[in-house]
Amino acid sequence: MTAQLINGKEKASEIYTALRDKISALPSKPKLAIILVGNDEASLIYVRNKQKAADLVGITAELFHLPENTEETELLQLIDTLNTDSQTNGVIVQLPLPDHLNTHKIINRISPLKDVDGFNPYNTGMLQNNEKPYFIAATPLGIMKLLHDVCPKLTGKNVVIIGASLIVGRPLATLLLNNECTVTVTHIHTRFIEELTRQADILIAACGVAKLVKQDWIKQGAILIDVGINRENGRICGDIDFEDVKDKASALTPVPGGVGPMTVAMLLQNTVNAYLLQNPSL
Repeated sequence: MTAQLINGKEKASEIYTALRDKISALPSKPKLAIILVGNDEASLIYVRNKQKAADLVGITAELFHLPENTEETELLQLIDTLNTDSQTNGVIVQLPLPDHLNTHKIINRISPLKDVDGFNPYNTGMLQNNEKPYFIAATPLGIMKLLHDVCPKLTGKNVVIIGASLIVGRPLATLLLNNECTVTVTHIHTRFIEELTRQADILIAACGVAKLVKQDWIKQGAILIDVGINRENGRICGDIDFEDVKDKASALTPVPGGVGPMTVAMLLQNTVNAYLLQNPSL
């Protein structure tokens, strides 16, 4: 058996087409403010990708590139200004931030109505309560869309997530619980992790360890979602050993071209939704 390829790049392209059509009918362009502190190489690449994708669908993406030594008060003042700017619909702060900045304090300062990354405690709390937040974090939201394509009925599925981050693992676990899955979240201190992953109908790897998941970690016919982006011998690879598992899984995402494109697409979808939320008469 050769696994079905879950093509996030193709799915994202479909979403971009729908967003372009929706934006073309609006009286003005939605606007996304991107705050970047410092010159982290990976962050610079991610920001450029977001700007290119925004331009592709008709969203104005304004970059506020601040120096590494920016004071916390200055950053908070910028967020306050963007929160009150009626022309700015979404605000994101590219993570990670330099060590001298309090990430939680800064993310919490973004208005829940403009928190298109879905990290503000209001939005995460509403999600946790199985209520409707303004926004859901882009990566978990994109993963759910990919899963629904290959597994329309998630109820009762046994899901194991490798990685308990606030950006992916935890909100994704909540989304899956809200879809009536049985969810196990593992992390660096989980013992006998392979015994847990071998029971998973759906295995999601988001831990940042190159090719951690091998064929003997999964059960026959499992659906595999790879969130990892690692470099090994100069090449990008995921947390799942694609070549090793592809004949045992029923479906899996590639790296690159799987979850990554969906993350950007969901961020842009959230930005358009923010514009509509802030303009209820449309």
